[in-house]
Amino acid sequence: MKPTALPRRADGATLVGLFVLILLILPARLAVAGLPLSLTPAEIMALVLGVVWVCAQMISTAGVAKGSNPIRTSIFAYGMILLAVYGYTTSLYLPSDELNLADHTIVLYLGYVGLLLVVCDGIGSRERLDFVLKALVIGGTFAAIVALMQFRLDFDLTQYMKIPGLRHTSAEEVPTVISRSDLRRVAGTLGHPIEFGALSAMLLPLAAHLGFQARSRGQAATRWWICAVIIAAGLMFSVSRTAVLGLAGAGLILLLGWSNRRRIVTIGAFAVFLGFMKVLAPGLIGTFYNLFAGAGDDSSIMYRTHDYPFAMREFAKSPIFGRGPGTWYPFKHQVFDNQYLLSLVETGLLGVLGFVGVIVCGIVVALRVRRLSTDPNVRNLGLTIAACLVIPLLGAATFDMLSFPGITSVMFLLVGAAGALLRYERADQADKLLLSSFQEPADRSRSLIALTGNGHGSARSGSS
Repeated sequence: MKPTALPRRADGATLVGLFVLILLILPARLAVAGLPLSLTPAEIMALVLGVVWVCAQMISTAGVAKGSNPIRTSIFAYGMILLAVYGYTTSLYLPSDELNLADHTIVLYLGYVGLLLVVCDGIGSRERLDFVLKALVIGGTFAAIVALMQFRLDFDLTQYMKIPGLRHTSAEEVPTVISRSDLRRVAGTLGHPIEFGALSAMLLPLAAHLGFQARSRGQAATRWWICAVIIAAGLMFSVSRTAVLGLAGAGLILLLGWSNRRRIVTIGAFAVFLGFMKVLAPGLIGTFYNLFAGAGDDSSIMYRTHDYPFAMREFAKSPIFGRGPGTWYPFKHQVFDNQYLLSLVETGLLGVLGFVGVIVCGIVVALRVRRLSTDPNVRNLGLTIAACLVIPLLGAATFDMLSFPGITSVMFLLVGAAGALLRYERADQADKLLLSSFQEPADRSRSLIALTGNGHGSARSGSS
């Protein structure tokens, strides 16, 4: 009689996958009612993940990784910088509205740190990490389908996604559809078209990776290519320069690391996709061309650049610690459509260095995994994560990225994924080193028993 498989227990990947689906499926403007702080269900889930990580670190039976990891070191340094900035700035006088926003911002960052740590330490295998990446792509595909309906049908599904216990984050509904050049700019389930476009650019390489990986394993890859097409269409419907610039940066990294055959296939598929979009949305390709061809006279670009001197004057008032995280908000102060400028003003030079350091560390670690591994799928995933993390580095120069929890959460998640990949690769290298240290076949068999714990002799000795 064939034994039945035991049901899989919930683990860190299960919790992170649930977080991802909450983040990308529920409209971003919905917050939990009745709380003193405006927190979305995804933000509360991220805080829960942080509590789970802390509890798991106190015991040795939860299967959570411990020990050194450059990703954990980088987020620890960034977290200490943010706490120092928060402590210094709140010890000085701040108006009550700005003090409340500083408190709210620190709570959000605690959630981001918890999310990163659970991904880095709490996902036990590459297969479970693939589960999280699949959840990301599926959630992004749903958001893109909502965007498709907003763009083509002028139907906003998020207006009907009203859930008991949730309320809008502001008194006035934030529009998810705005216009540019007589075209709709859509946000899907995200907070703004720019955020949606940049997030789609980050998820598109992941969808392509899952398609390539499934094909190499002899599995069905069509579903992931369908997801990739839908996400790419969603990127176009955002009508955002930031999305195109980010995708160009990620594409350059991928093309440099891919084989010639994959480059040719990708470029051909991209050309076919543009032809498809020209038929599906007449005028959209021309609008994107005009966004870049007429960039010198574009009012949105001039608006982004005219406030540089003003930002530098504010930065000079407190160049090290800034004026406080979250305290420079648009309803009271001049908007900076540049995260680097905003971080210089709010968290000073220390905050900017910490923010950039976390992303750069994620990129370096992902590329290190690519160099160490001999598995083509692992090497491609390392390259893909590095390419995805280039997008927030570029996007932070074109909009206030950290003000949008959707793309910020995915950024921290992918940095944590780079740390998890390094942990798996280190374990593989240690196993290979242990096996190679035994020269005789009998010794090699004993080493396998030591690694797997399947030897009957070891069980008898342990019971005697």
